[in-house]
Amino acid sequence: MAPTAPKLTLKPGTAWSDAWRRCLAAAPEAFREDRVLNLWNGAWQADGHPLPATTPVDGTPIAGPPRLDSGTARAAVRAALDQHRAWRDAPLPERRARISAALDALADHRDLLALLLVWEIGKPWRLARADVDRAVDGVRWYADGIEPMLAGRTPLDGPVSNIASWNYPMSVLVHAMLVQALAGNAVIAKTPTDGGLACLTLACALIHREGIPVTLVSGSGGELSEALVRSPEIGCVSFVGGRDTGARVATAVADLGKRHILEQEGLNAWGIWEYSDWDALGRHIRKTFDYGKQRCTAYPRFVVQRSLFDAFLATYLPAVRSVRIGHPLAVASPDDPPPELDFGPLINAAKAKELTDQVAEAIDRGAVPLHRGDLADGLFLPGQDTSAYVPPVTLLNPPTGSPLHHAEPFGPVDSIVLVDTEAELLAAMNASNGALVASLSCDDEEAAGRLATEIRAFKIGLGKPRSRGDRDELFGGFGASWRGAFVGGELLVRAVTQGPEGERPPGNFPDYHLMPE
Repeated sequence: MAPTAPKLTLKPGTAWSDAWRRCLAAAPEAFREDRVLNLWNGAWQADGHPLPATTPVDGTPIAGPPRLDSGTARAAVRAALDQHRAWRDAPLPERRARISAALDALADHRDLLALLLVWEIGKPWRLARADVDRAVDGVRWYADGIEPMLAGRTPLDGPVSNIASWNYPMSVLVHAMLVQALAGNAVIAKTPTDGGLACLTLACALIHREGIPVTLVSGSGGELSEALVRSPEIGCVSFVGGRDTGARVATAVADLGKRHILEQEGLNAWGIWEYSDWDALGRHIRKTFDYGKQRCTAYPRFVVQRSLFDAFLATYLPAVRSVRIGHPLAVASPDDPPPELDFGPLINAAKAKELTDQVAEAIDRGAVPLHRGDLADGLFLPGQDTSAYVPPVTLLNPPTGSPLHHAEPFGPVDSIVLVDTEAELLAAMNASNGALVASLSCDDEEAAGRLATEIRAFKIGLGKPRSRGDRDELFGGFGASWRGAFVGGELLVRAVTQGPEGERPPGNFPDYHLMPE
């Protein structure tokens, strides 16, 4: 008889109630027993209408966003302009000292920030801590080398408005905000609608204590966009999110001639052509499932030469079957560390249902299911709510009318498309009219380089994945995956500062040729 699996329990001291109690102790100015506050005009405000929320991890009620109306948001933007005018004149050594102190405070609260990310957006413990570390380490890199990046440059005329998706509150949103402030700008951020509220509130409380001009507000995009995008006080709009919302933001900033950085979704693809090093590919496949592919540089599409399909499957299927999912804080013994998972839940049960329905529809219309994981194999607490969890799924040749054929699923669903010619390979890899990253595995380096020039992705890895890159590497997108200034290293600073008269930073503009890496 097979041994009985141990009954799992929540790791002691990691319950949502424990995390909330620690937030109340760490930042009593920003948290109340039953809600968080908004931060604007240099003070924490008990305004807005708090909405109910639950964690995707197990359905436990958590803090919901205190949503502002448009009038209050406008007042917050006007107040941020006053803060901006004072901050932009602060000497660089003072700005850097304040930023450095804020980074020290964030590092001191690393584990609490990570625990909040686990509960609010379902990140496994390993990835939640990495999100905090990337934010802190990334901004330190800028603080250490900011002088030459700012030579001959001045802050913008108004604050930077940040609207970002929920998946990387620290390493994308807080990172960007602190670099923008280091460059001399006041910063405004809207909390993502779907998660990250408490983590961002704690981070902004620690940053605000150091005298850095930060505004943090909650509200619906439709209600707040007039203030956060169109207000004349705004010096730059930085957006990370989907194409539908991004298109509306792009239209607004184009009409106003406003500086902008708009990162949008794209279907990142990995092509396999005339290839034989399967061991090397196998080492990468499981890693592509980190955080359930809920990230902008995930690879949910594999485009495979038909004659290599059997060898590809022999490599791919063992890797996907090894993926581990479950409750990020479920342990067999109280002394055990949090489990080593590839991913936990999706951002909410609605997203899980949407993705499950798309899979079912694609199969009904002809897609072939090559792999479907089972939640029964996951690590879960007895009787817990698993409605936000989706195990890995792999489909062969989803129909062209399916969203899984042409759009980013933002979840653990892979699609495989078989091709016979180079032209078909390129067409399948370019299905979404622009992507942020792509990869191509091909034994012939010359052929790989030639094909790479035809792939409409900003970063292309040859035999390896590509990442966003936040320090000394340029990042942007092709086609509909990006609008406006590129970022990364010096260009992130250039995107939020003014240089010589008439200068426009390199980027994906209608009349600007893309700058090569």
